[in-house]
Amino acid sequence: MTGPAIRVDTTSPVPPYEQIRAQLAALIVTGRLTEDERLPTVRQLAADLGLAPGTVARAYRELEAAELIRTRRGAGTRVAAPPSEPKHPDPDQLTTLARNFISTARALGADTEAILTAVRKALD
Repeated sequence: MTGPAIRVDTTSPVPPYEQIRAQLAALIVTGRLTEDERLPTVRQLAADLGLAPGTVARAYRELEAAELIRTRRGAGTRVAAPPSEPKHPDPDQLTTLARNFISTARALGADTEAILTAVRKALD
């Protein structure tokens, strides 16, 4: 993975594994990470982020459960093929993603109107 960097805010109320999972999921879903692109090893990403390997491993497990990545011995962890038919998003997962975004935006000092403006802009 030579593309966009993953960042973790250790002061955020969002757990680090969830920050990693959400960022990688967003990069995959938006196509910034493409099918078969190799991700760093758990140990490498953990070292890069200054986190415990178990934290990154949990994020990778959740991404595998969501069928966004796949890990094979000898081939490493790679972005999975996109599903052939669109999935219907889980409302609870969408709520969690929204809460994560809101808490991160608020940590940056954004108020409700700034957050709504950013979401509207991202949707356009």
